[in-house]
Amino acid sequence: MIRRTPFGLLALALLFLFTLSACASKQAPDTTVVVYKTPTCGCCGKWVEHLQKAGFTVTVHDMNDLSYIKSNNGVDGRIASCHTALVDGYVIEGHVPAEQIRRLLTERPDVTGLAVPGMPIGSPGMEVESGRVDPYDVLAFDRTGQTSVFAHVE
Repeated sequence: MIRRTPFGLLALALLFLFTLSACASKQAPDTTVVVYKTPTCGCCGKWVEHLQKAGFTVTVHDMNDLSYIKSNNGVDGRIASCHTALVDGYVIEGHVPAEQIRRLLTERPDVTGLAVPGMPIGSPGMEVESGRVDPYDVLAFDRTGQTSVFAHVE
């Protein structure tokens, strides 16, 4: 006959909860996006709203000069845009769609981050009333300046 004591059941339950929380913490990326933008940029604010609607938690830092943030995070002039963000060890430059950020966080490629150079019409935050979307590439980049197409958006 096996006797179950309240202490034994409690210990078993705590072990189970600890195991669950440890597994969850290893699987769930930190989806808090820290955005650095200038105070007067309207399209940056719209991009922040796009991320929030997609379920990201967003912290915004308004700065008059983003050059330090960009250079310190491997963003050179060829891939620069109007704002720079950091999320779970990656750099996000410009109007990168939320679904591509989620893909990055799921696949975890060995890159510095993603960029949408310039400000393509129709990209998140750059929507126009007509609904026009100019095709653009979401680029993966590394600290050496190498880029590759991560996604193509029509």
